[in-house]
Amino acid sequence: MHPPLIIPVLVTTDLPPETDLAELGRHIADAVTVLNPSASPTCSGRLDGRAFWLDRPVLPPIESDRPAPIAEQLRFAVLLGVLTAAASPETSAKDVLATARAAIKAAIITAYGDLGSPPVVIEISAEDVRERTPDDAVPAVATDSPAPPTRMLAG
Repeated sequence: MHPPLIIPVLVTTDLPPETDLAELGRHIADAVTVLNPSASPTCSGRLDGRAFWLDRPVLPPIESDRPAPIAEQLRFAVLLGVLTAAASPETSAKDVLATARAAIKAAIITAYGDLGSPPVVIEISAEDVRERTPDDAVPAVATDSPAPPTRMLAG
């Protein structure tokens, strides 16, 4: 048995404001359950992460001063988490991340359409995942996964 690759990730995308963040998390978590890195055998993946809106709107205190909502206005959604891949020893983290990036982009575009700029998927530090994930972020749960822990990467 080979040790799994563990890659802390940041996923960002613009989405309609009525988007369900649990659904977004499910799409992303489902996208990485099977990964096929180039020149390596297919491997299983798991994403333990949480989704949230980065741009919480600040509304004026008086309702009459608030602007009317714009239907086509998008919000900045973020998912921070850890991608674990059961890959063979010859598979690099770079290959797994590239494969995960393509799968996540395809899943978001399939679910929400092409909203202009493509989703971004990058590797970050585990410390950033721990420190920057808000307590009220929504868990990303794959369709066939057990419920995630209530607090990710405690420590």
